[in-house]
Amino acid sequence: MASGHVTPRLLENRLQEALADSPVVLIHGPRQSGKTTLAQQIGARRGYAYFSLDDDVLRAAAEADPVRFVADLPVRAILDEVQRVPGLFTTLKAAVDRDRQPGRFLLTGSANVLFVPKLADSLAGRMEIIRLFPFAQCEIEGGAYGFLDALFRATFKTRRGGRLGPRLAERIVAGGYPAALARATPRRRAAWYRDYVETMVQREVRELARIASLDALPRLLALVAGQTARLLNVAELAGPFQLSRPTIRDYVTLLEQVFLIEELTPWHTNRLNRLVKTPKVHVVDTGIAATLLGLDAGSLYDDRETLGQLLETFVYQELRRQAGGHDDEIRFHHFRDKDGYEVDVVLERGGRIAGVEVKAASTVTAADFRGLRKLASAAGRRFGAGVVLYDGESSATFGERLYAVPVGTLWGT
Repeated sequence: MASGHVTPRLLENRLQEALADSPVVLIHGPRQSGKTTLAQQIGARRGYAYFSLDDDVLRAAAEADPVRFVADLPVRAILDEVQRVPGLFTTLKAAVDRDRQPGRFLLTGSANVLFVPKLADSLAGRMEIIRLFPFAQCEIEGGAYGFLDALFRATFKTRRGGRLGPRLAERIVAGGYPAALARATPRRRAAWYRDYVETMVQREVRELARIASLDALPRLLALVAGQTARLLNVAELAGPFQLSRPTIRDYVTLLEQVFLIEELTPWHTNRLNRLVKTPKVHVVDTGIAATLLGLDAGSLYDDRETLGQLLETFVYQELRRQAGGHDDEIRFHHFRDKDGYEVDVVLERGGRIAGVEVKAASTVTAADFRGLRKLASAAGRRFGAGVVLYDGESSATFGERLYAVPVGTLWGT
């Protein structure tokens, strides 16, 4: 990725629409995912003044007198890293109630306000929240992102492509953080990810909660990286620590609150009564996961079991990132029942259901569709399509609305 190049983001149109009818718009997501760059780009075109609450003086002023701070802001203002002064939310509410002009405040935040109901509720009906992820592969490549439409419309065609092989492992390890991708070598990218995790734990988590065992969090995050794409197992995570399971569960929630990990909830239907109700856990970016596990592209490609896990997380995150650019809300789940049928990612859009199964192998057989067939049966008329994404060369049909598709199709290769 060329230094100084500004990569267009998929959700820019959604952000523009939100500013046209919402008094407050919050872009939240991980630090270093591009929130400030996107806000400043939009702000420069729409006449916003920019203020960062990472600035010690501005933050102190906002904490000392939030009412005066907000009153002195220009008509349109960007408040960067607003989670650093939580008291501003109620003051912004009062300001918006006096003047509900659309697009008054554009906020960014590196902590998930949905985990702090008081903050989200204080601006209910006044604020639209937009999640920004690190780069999607299609953003990096500047390619098409029509995969989700093809999935729900079941329009995949039989065709030949190219197998990625070791290049797939390279993409997984590189991850999607702009600052990491700007570095020239894999070794330098890994150093960036190590520093990033350390900063997030020492700064963001410390600000959110008083934790007696702060040094346990990097080790816990490394253990979660080893569980990525698996069912969340708190007992297994608690094993190496002298901490209770409820404490470890609270720590997992904190890591989720600062966008280091995510939980993927199970899909459910009244047609099935033997469903597993445990969420899956995914690290928010495979560059972080690979670094925590001490894996470069070569060692990851040789470790087929871990490659399968990280590839599933890689695909899930790519789908999530592409969904951010769609007008319709897309919800994500996983499917598993007690008979061993499972689908890695279940997507729901406008009442339609689709499934994606992920395989690191270069071939696909009919047996790889057993979970998708069970999902199709359970979803009935709501079922759009089921896809097995694999590291192969051919797109092919395996039955009605069931397809094997090369993983590179996700970003248009």
